[in-house]
Amino acid sequence: MKPQSRTLRQRGFTLVELMVSLAIGLLIILALLTLMISVNRSNNEMVKANRVIENGRFALMLLAADVAHAGFWGGYIPKFDDLTQPDDSLSPLPGAPDDYPSAVPDPCLAYASWDAQYKKNLVGIPVQGYEIPATVPSPTLSVCASRVVSPKASTDVLVVRHADMRDFKCVPGASGCDAVDGDVHFQMDRTCGTVPPTTPYVIDADKTQLTLLQRAIPAPPATSSCATTEMAAYRKLISSLYYVRNFAVTAGDGVPTLMRSQLGSGGGVEHKPAEPLIEGVEGFRVEFGIDSLSDSGAAVNQTAVLHWANSTNKTSPTNRGNGIPDGSYVRCTTATPCTVAQLANAVAVKIYVLIRADNITPGYTDNKTYNLGSTTLGPFNDNYKRHLFQQTVRLQNVSSRRETP
Repeated sequence: MKPQSRTLRQRGFTLVELMVSLAIGLLIILALLTLMISVNRSNNEMVKANRVIENGRFALMLLAADVAHAGFWGGYIPKFDDLTQPDDSLSPLPGAPDDYPSAVPDPCLAYASWDAQYKKNLVGIPVQGYEIPATVPSPTLSVCASRVVSPKASTDVLVVRHADMRDFKCVPGASGCDAVDGDVHFQMDRTCGTVPPTTPYVIDADKTQLTLLQRAIPAPPATSSCATTEMAAYRKLISSLYYVRNFAVTAGDGVPTLMRSQLGSGGGVEHKPAEPLIEGVEGFRVEFGIDSLSDSGAAVNQTAVLHWANSTNKTSPTNRGNGIPDGSYVRCTTATPCTVAQLANAVAVKIYVLIRADNITPGYTDNKTYNLGSTTLGPFNDNYKRHLFQQTVRLQNVSSRRETP
């Protein structure tokens, strides 16, 4: 007897089921793709934001570190700012300080034209600024045209001067000291503090002119005539010029960049061609806090002989500052350039830096305004994100020597 045969039906997905499953799969893939694009976009925006913050913080750190050293001359204090000088109540009547700056110095003046008065101006004005106007002058700028190349309109130029901090007690010829290689150096007389030196300091790029002396170490007894001396320490003169160029690598690339030109040698003593520091610096403003009043509220007059309110206790000189900014901070503009009196009495610098992202953000429009002290930038109405950074830096070497009990 033959076994009964059974026909088994094979079952699978129907066409409808297959199409539904494909549709669901496509929806899942689309959702994952959308999520991936969103995450990638968020990561890109986060990278942009982090870069803006890093560039802004680095710009402020770099500028503030240099500005904080402005007016450091290795222990030398300009006579007009020296509160150890005799006042006008003493006899014989001392003369007025003769080292007060006579003019705001041209930062890029050819070294061959540096005369004695120009060097006094450099020491007496450790910081200065000027404006790049909204319409950049054509064909050239009136100051430092060979170094402030392709400046961005509506920005500022900042100049900072001081002696190098690195060569503390660096005596010419000593091991580890910088060689006098043509750079400009500052050398201060350190022989006898009780006898005002005829030449209190020397600023020169010629090593044969660095001839000032200091007490030998160990120093001779106080009753000696300071006959035992050695060559005085010297420091490199630092002069840094900061500005914003309207491109980063090639002209027209549209990436504003913070630049720095420094005084140096090699092919002649001069401010060297500026080097790029930080990209994306779109706005740069500098304002100065001016110490224009004494403790008593009287106006500062540093061209006159020092006068104390109480010459016995030496408290509150009536014609010298107290190291504190008075009134509003001042910006040096083309219409109203800063005066000698303002810059010689600057005791603080307020720095504003507006940083722009590297790339645009689709769908974003920057319609904000940015307050950079006395001026406002924006709205830009473009697709770049921006952030404003600001910091006030005290000129410690200037302000601290004006403080009195």
